[in-house]
Amino acid sequence: MSDLGDFEGYERPVEADEPPDREAAEEGFEPMDLDPVGTDRGIGVLSASEGLRISEEADDTRLRAYVAVGNRAAVRIGSYLLVPYPDGESLFSRIAALEYVQEFHTDDATEIHARRAMRSAGIDEQDYKFMASLEPVAILYDDEGELHRRMTDRVPKPETIIRPAADADEIKTGLKIPGDGVFLGHLSVGGEKVRTAAEPPTIDYRLKDTYDKGDPLVFRHSLIAGGTGSGKTHAAKNVLRQYLSPDRTYPVETGSSRTVRPAVVQFDPQDEYAQMHDDNPVVTAEDRRRWEREGIAHGGHDDTIAFIPRVGDSSYAANHHRAEQVEFTIPFSMVQGNPWLVAGAQLNDNQYSALTYLIKRFFRDQGDSGTYQAFKSFLDEPGLREQLDETGRVHEATFDAVKRRVLGGPFGQVFDGDARPITDLVHDFVRPGGLTVVPTYHISSTRAAETVVLAVASLLVDEKLSNDPDYDRIKDTPLIIGMDEAHNFLTDAESVQARHVIGKFTDAAKQGRKERLGLFLITQDPQDIADAVFKQINTTVVLNLGDEDAISAVNIPSNLEQKVPYMETGQMVVYSPDNSEPVELIGLPKCVTRHGRD
Repeated sequence: MSDLGDFEGYERPVEADEPPDREAAEEGFEPMDLDPVGTDRGIGVLSASEGLRISEEADDTRLRAYVAVGNRAAVRIGSYLLVPYPDGESLFSRIAALEYVQEFHTDDATEIHARRAMRSAGIDEQDYKFMASLEPVAILYDDEGELHRRMTDRVPKPETIIRPAADADEIKTGLKIPGDGVFLGHLSVGGEKVRTAAEPPTIDYRLKDTYDKGDPLVFRHSLIAGGTGSGKTHAAKNVLRQYLSPDRTYPVETGSSRTVRPAVVQFDPQDEYAQMHDDNPVVTAEDRRRWEREGIAHGGHDDTIAFIPRVGDSSYAANHHRAEQVEFTIPFSMVQGNPWLVAGAQLNDNQYSALTYLIKRFFRDQGDSGTYQAFKSFLDEPGLREQLDETGRVHEATFDAVKRRVLGGPFGQVFDGDARPITDLVHDFVRPGGLTVVPTYHISSTRAAETVVLAVASLLVDEKLSNDPDYDRIKDTPLIIGMDEAHNFLTDAESVQARHVIGKFTDAAKQGRKERLGLFLITQDPQDIADAVFKQINTTVVLNLGDEDAISAVNIPSNLEQKVPYMETGQMVVYSPDNSEPVELIGLPKCVTRHGRD
């Protein structure tokens, strides 16, 4: 055993005439002159020491690069690199892994090496190779002066100099990000914005919004998922504000030359979105100039109206926004086409069939003016129960069950309140270029609030999907239905009501492209949204989520999934296969409209 004494005082003896590269000298090699003839370019070179391979199978691909000592501190997992081919094409790639590898075959896990390192100012990085494993993304090539991309189908040469991707056009083409569209945020890696030498130095990420190559992604539906404090409402407001820009229009129907601005209807359980009427007081003149240079819509949206549901004795009082307020009620006549609105969550299929028959018979006798109170009286009619049982229409026990559910729910507060029916307000409710907010925070009953939201949302969806609509205003206006806390309304469940709700919104999602209808869902519990609806979502924006089930449910690539629990407020992952490669973004640090109660 070597007599090294304790850690203090031990130093490796060095001979005065010892060459700088001791091991090389001992082997009889002369020290190499590493001074370059010219100037170093790039960050390193491709290494073929373990082979270079491009394969159709990702696991069989092997691309490794040696990173020069001076560049190592700046290299990050996820950084984008370009590897040129001799004929002018380039391999666009990202760093998937980083590691140190020993330069010489020596054991550095020894007492002597450990003590030497503990006393030194730092290791000599030239004793180690710093290797980056690259994930090929696409091949970039020039076609008549325009940059294009294709799948990776060729292997680059060994010792090819690698440089960071620093041109916005190269990066956007490599990642398949559209040049124009709806702004979501700025491209980032590891929480830091990707910078270029251009002005602005950041790279904007946009969602495709024209019919040139497919459908606008707004009509293929979006989901924003994030935990409390992740910034999902801030992000949602910024995105919705872009759709309300005056120059955002869509054809009324395929091939039509007439275009119409979209209407946005936002269901708001926390009473936050009516603030979009107002400017954000913390936004500076410099913020506005920067956003204008980048083509980002900003500022309060004047055409914002808060439609307030009149439910029982509830009252709405808001001093945190200046949007116009209009009260409305849900007329019981809307139940004709949607009996499940009064089914609740407890009726079985047999009972629901009975309810449907009773509602049809009631409106056949009463006409469209039938009210909820009149329906209660109808159920109380002497002899109705026995008559239905004797004719075999509805069994007595089934009738009793239906009556208990219908009379025992919150429906007396929901229907036919002291306000104008929503069916009389459609022209004002759906306005091209207008934002309609339906707050439900003031409604104390959760079931009552859910009934209001589902009734209004169903009116919009039914009219959009109808071949013979009652309200051309809805049918002819491109429509975005925003639903915060969407997991409360679109959850998978066994009840009759849930099945009808999910079926309706699944149909809406499937036909959205044709009917100019987009769903914009916001949730902190994406795992609770029905799978049939979730499968129709094309664009998923994920902010910080701490719950493993929630992270797994959003179904993003594993390399990005691992980052989600560690993302700071405003950081996000965007997974939109028809728009771009999966990427990290940073949203705007300030909301483009008013946000918060201060």
